[in-house]
Amino acid sequence: MKIGGSTLVSYPAGEVRGRSAVVGAVPVGDRYGTIVAETPFHPLDHTWPDQPADVGTIGGLTVVDCVTGAVAEDEGESERSVHLGEDIPVRRGTPGWSWLVVHVTDAPVPGEEVELVVDAGNRRALSAGHTACHLTALALNAALAGRWRKEPAADGLGHPDFDQTAITSSRILPDGSLDLYRLGKSLRRKGFTTEGLAEELPEIARLVNDRLKEWVAADAPVWIDSPGPELTARRTWRCGLPDGEVAIPCGGTHLSRTSELGSVTATLELSGDGSELTMRTRVG
Repeated sequence: MKIGGSTLVSYPAGEVRGRSAVVGAVPVGDRYGTIVAETPFHPLDHTWPDQPADVGTIGGLTVVDCVTGAVAEDEGESERSVHLGEDIPVRRGTPGWSWLVVHVTDAPVPGEEVELVVDAGNRRALSAGHTACHLTALALNAALAGRWRKEPAADGLGHPDFDQTAITSSRILPDGSLDLYRLGKSLRRKGFTTEGLAEELPEIARLVNDRLKEWVAADAPVWIDSPGPELTARRTWRCGLPDGEVAIPCGGTHLSRTSELGSVTATLELSGDGSELTMRTRVG
């Protein structure tokens, strides 16, 4: 195995094609994992698996999955073992480890240098879903701002950050997203009021969607700040909204302007016992 250093990634800049040297191969169950020096593919993040992996081709073969891998740098080349996904034993970005994008195929990838091509349509749909997800979270924070008795951490627009305080899972979908929030004792201790939420939910949804309509119409710029090309670089999503420029830590892919979304609609649903709030976001 010739792996040395973390995989360089070009997907934060929106790239969907590239050519790179093959630096390693690992088994992934009964399939084959190929590691290259630089890739446009976005892998599934094992620590917060919100955005699905890119699909496409590598060396002409179909990429059926794309996962995160890690290998200890102090192990001898003959002893190196690549850990994949949930089997990675250390935190993302731990010093002394190389962090890798592993492209999974049904057959070995031929050649020492390969072409990599991401399915651009699928990427765009996921990017739209991820951009809309961030905007909807910010709009939800604003709509729920009056329900806090205490001052929790604020989001980038100065509203109480309900999204980051209550979220339990987030899933980016093609042209949409699904977010789940826990409304339990912990959230109430932090000052959030749940009384009357069910009755007010239609009005809250209206406020969210009105704000989303304004932001899409504003044609606000969206971009990713990245301190470096390594997979583990701590990237930040930024958007120049009329309310102010906002920043959210994010390792996913995005559109370049809010107007590209066309329209964004959010629906809110409260569980029967009032303990969970579901938000579904749809683009178009």
